[in-house]
Amino acid sequence: MSKDLEIQVRSELIRRNMKHGELAEALGISGPYLSDILAGKRSGPKAQEHIKHIKKILNI
Repeated sequence: MSKDLEIQVRSELIRRNMKHGELAEALGISGPYLSDILAGKRSGPKAQEHIKHIKKILNI
């Protein structure tokens, strides 16, 4: 995940007063796995699908 996208996601969570865990729950994944995706530690096909879903949920 690009650093710009990570910043957008975190900013949007703050703007929506949404917790990290709430986004993870909406995605059906664990909080630590979401953190890994946002930090760029996970970049496989499944992580890319989650990134698409994150963008859709947050409208970014």
